[in-house]
Amino acid sequence: MDRIDKITKQWQRERPDLDISPMGLIGRLGNVTLHLSREMEKVFSQFGLNTSSFDVLATLRRAGDPYTLSPGEMLSTLMVTSGTMTNRIDQLEKAGWVIRKVNPEDGRSFLVSLTPEGLELINQVIEAHAENQKRLVSGLSQQEQQKLNQLLKVFLNSLE
Repeated sequence: MDRIDKITKQWQRERPDLDISPMGLIGRLGNVTLHLSREMEKVFSQFGLNTSSFDVLATLRRAGDPYTLSPGEMLSTLMVTSGTMTNRIDQLEKAGWVIRKVNPEDGRSFLVSLTPEGLELINQVIEAHAENQKRLVSGLSQQEQQKLNQLLKVFLNSLE
């Protein structure tokens, strides 16, 4: 019996009239997310990043050479407000990891690109991040990882 089981048993005792069967699943997903986020944040902080700055750099990196996107293209991937995106870009630009350039196709807008230093940094971080993620899921067999991934994919699709 884990902590979540104790909580659900208490609710069953106190409110037997309620169907609390989803509570265990959702509670465990929340706790797993919390643990994963903390562990990933530790790796990012070793490189002077946080989850938000990592997300922007990783989005630019996986876009491929020339590692350039418009803020709108990044917004569609990162699911944040335009004000939040501007703040993230400002911080990364101050650190020297991205630069803004006028969009040659539309002089009223700009593009964001990784600097050589930003590219070097994200390449290092993604390697450490991939190793950390591998460590984090190592408590599950390959088959369990695949099964859980498939179930979570179905669940996420039902919510989106």
